[in-house]
Amino acid sequence: MWLVIMVHMSTSNLDAILIGGGHNGLVCATYLAKAGLKVLVLEKRGVVGGAAVTEEFHPGFRNSVAAYTVSLLQPKVIRELELEKHGLKIVLRRASNFLPRPDGTYLLTGAGRTRDQVAKFSQKDADALPEYERRLDVIADVLRELALEAPPNMTSGGWIKALPELLRAGKLGKRLSALDAQMRGELLELFSVSAAEYLDRFFESEPIKAVLGFDGIVGNYASPYTPGSAYVLLHHVFGEVNGVKGAWGHAMGGMGAITQAMAKSALAAGAQIRTGCGVREVIVEGGKAVGVITDQGETLRARAVVANVNPKLLYERLFDQKNVPALTRERMAHYKCGSGTFRMNVALSGLPSFSCLPGAGDHLTAGIIMAPSIDYMDRAYLDARAYGWSREPIVEMLIPSTLDDSLAPPGQHVASLFCQQVAPTLPNGKSWDDCREDVADLMVATVDKFAPGFKNLVVGRQIKSPLDLERDFGLIGGDIMHGALTLNQLFSARPMLGQGGYRGALPGLYLCGAGTHPGGGVTGAPGHNAAKVIAKDLG
Repeated sequence: MWLVIMVHMSTSNLDAILIGGGHNGLVCATYLAKAGLKVLVLEKRGVVGGAAVTEEFHPGFRNSVAAYTVSLLQPKVIRELELEKHGLKIVLRRASNFLPRPDGTYLLTGAGRTRDQVAKFSQKDADALPEYERRLDVIADVLRELALEAPPNMTSGGWIKALPELLRAGKLGKRLSALDAQMRGELLELFSVSAAEYLDRFFESEPIKAVLGFDGIVGNYASPYTPGSAYVLLHHVFGEVNGVKGAWGHAMGGMGAITQAMAKSALAAGAQIRTGCGVREVIVEGGKAVGVITDQGETLRARAVVANVNPKLLYERLFDQKNVPALTRERMAHYKCGSGTFRMNVALSGLPSFSCLPGAGDHLTAGIIMAPSIDYMDRAYLDARAYGWSREPIVEMLIPSTLDDSLAPPGQHVASLFCQQVAPTLPNGKSWDDCREDVADLMVATVDKFAPGFKNLVVGRQIKSPLDLERDFGLIGGDIMHGALTLNQLFSARPMLGQGGYRGALPGLYLCGAGTHPGGGVTGAPGHNAAKVIAKDLG
């Protein structure tokens, strides 16, 4: 049973109102409540969790609706919010990734098997793998530390205000100086080159480049040849599960189990949560954010307004535009959103069988990547740009019921289909509402090419086009990251210079969502970092 919260509480003397009960909002609220502040979370939907929720989408079948797998959730957040005590259990996949190929070959990666599997295609690549992993591990360790700190923020107001930011920049420089010259150069390269170019430096065979390169386009409406996509690859490898760095796992009960545990932790800390209560407008008085007006017309006031929504949504839809500074309006007009994502859940009468590896096995617990080469991914992006969606799309399929039998009836299964590339907004005035069923058919047919008979196993499906993701979860353009992870939208520039430290465009306004450092994914890091800043400001 999920926690549906509609608590009637005193809303006088609030210290902080949080807009949005997604995972970062819940994390931020919990830390603030633990600091002794009076906190209220307002969630528009009938259940907390934002895009990290589990729902029944077909009678007897439940699955994660949008966010669908665990890796980037910060161990510090899990520990300090006591999420395991509140019911969270995460299990590792028995294999990491499975890449079926049209020629009947396959690559299956995971602990103790990757190198031998790669050697089937290239001994040279198998020998290069340890050095590739070593370099990424060194850089990922630095980024893991930086993920839990506010980045240096561009400030105005003289030396007194600038000094803390200069000190923070100095600490950052000290961390980076711990890298040797080669690795500092490597880090710079990862921010600027394409995933394809970076992988070409190590590998010659297509299968390993496809498996690794897929991380460079997850939630990224771009080609693996797009400069900067190497950083997106890196962003997806600095997580860990149960102490295993870079691993991927499954939250028992689906992704909603994470946010349900967070909600329980927030309530236990003294935070208040109200579901079915969206925010219509942020109240500004005397140039300061002082509260909100709910969709029901209720006025609520607090010392701090904390937004756990896409920055573009915040500034363009929740403010009277005369209250938004001109520089922020201009930045948001050009803030890049749209991750090329089309999400599906399907109810299955049985397990699929892949032509290249028939029957059940560890490969069905893995992330199953149906995109056999870097060039295939490139064509998918170019196709989507031209036609609105790729005619040969990229599909990653997970079958979480192979690890969690609570999600489907006995002998039956659920699968998550994370599909790319599709245009966030269709060309020629077409609407996703008119095309979603046809594109869903194409996604199922794509899986069927690799696992014949898959289409006949589907007994129910849930479809989330980019437009559905925006309407249901506030993901502008279907952007699962709350903004592209491009160089001009990272670190101190996320969402813009001057707001990189979680303080918004106006006094009293704060940002705690994935549109801030370190970016998207179910991490809890933005909520953790913002809470430290807010608690300090509120004393």
